[in-house]
Amino acid sequence: MSFHFIDMEKYPRKSHFSYFDSMMYPYVGVTSEVDITSFLSYIKEKELPFFLTFCYCAARAANQIKEFRQRIVNHQIIEYDDCRTSHTVALEDGSYCYCTLNSDMGFQDYLPYAVQKQEEAKKGHGIEEDEEEAREFFFISTLPWVSYTSLTQPVPTPADSNPRITWGKYSKKDGRVILPVSVLCNHALVDGLHIGRFYEELNSQLEKIMVE
Repeated sequence: MSFHFIDMEKYPRKSHFSYFDSMMYPYVGVTSEVDITSFLSYIKEKELPFFLTFCYCAARAANQIKEFRQRIVNHQIIEYDDCRTSHTVALEDGSYCYCTLNSDMGFQDYLPYAVQKQEEAKKGHGIEEDEEEAREFFFISTLPWVSYTSLTQPVPTPADSNPRITWGKYSKKDGRVILPVSVLCNHALVDGLHIGRFYEELNSQLEKIMVE
């Protein structure tokens, strides 16, 4: 995927970048409740798969936030034009594999494409990813068995800069259907402001999917 380098002399967060980039654990994470009442009703009516539909919305939302598309390479920042997702797919033996998807298409095209890619991934059973290729990914996973309030993510050493987006089991609260959605990002690139914008954009994408 195409990218460009950020001019660090013009980068407004230069000092913030240097500060957090020097840390052993430079991540910032949030878990927030997302109201999916209308979204869930819609996909049940249309008999759409929950995971892939929500994954599409999350990917589209993340790509709207330029800071989520930025990565750190040799203490410099690159920004991708568009990022793919890499998500976990459950296998029959209780393990999982990774599946990589583009989201730069309409949902009607995305769904059959995503189903096919998942089936191909299952046959490969792989969790190995090329380091350079994986640099652009949003790492996506889900815990559909647990409605949690916080989540601790495994991260590599040295730190990477891929955003991680995870959601759990939805539940009812005050008559609404609530889904816990967690986001973990490298603080050298992403602040709370940008994470807040992601959640706003996610809500927008959940609404848009119902009119496509």
